Amino acid sequence: MKVVTKNKRAYFDYFIEEEYKAGIVLVGSEVKSIRSGHMSLEQSFISVSNGEVFLKNAYIKTYEYANSFAVDEHRDRKLLLNKSEIQKIINKVKVKGYTIIPTKVFIENGLVKVSVALAKGKKNYDKKECIKQKDIKRAVEREIKAKFN
Repeated sequence: MKVVTKNKRAYFDYFIEEEYKAGIVLVGSEVKSIRSGHMSLEQSFISVSNGEVFLKNAYIKTYEYANSFAVDEHRDRKLLLNKSEIQKIINKVKVKGYTIIPTKVFIENGLVKVSVALAKGKKNYDKKECIKQKDIKRAVEREIKAKFN
């Protein structure tokens, strides 16, 4: 499994509860662009309409060697999930106040997949606590490294 891109902001802004693997409907030139690493999940989100799940506002750079067939870089892309998974996601979002976010894009067995997460938003004090824990962890690792060198 090769991770193409991660949504680092998602892990900072949300508590990740559940993750699902979803296929994504792409055009051939988009697949080549993703394989070369030209994709970003920044500012992207997931919406559900008519029982279908869509990845919106994800950026996939136009493949430079493609002929005149070019697609919009920020177009909506359909995600492929089972009906039962879609129903679980819809129920959680309605009842418990969850949100659906893309966390990473990866290539598995030659297919491009998106990791879709059910998440709850963090409050500002949660984010500050997270930063504090990272700083403590970094300081401890620095001390250990200095001690053994």
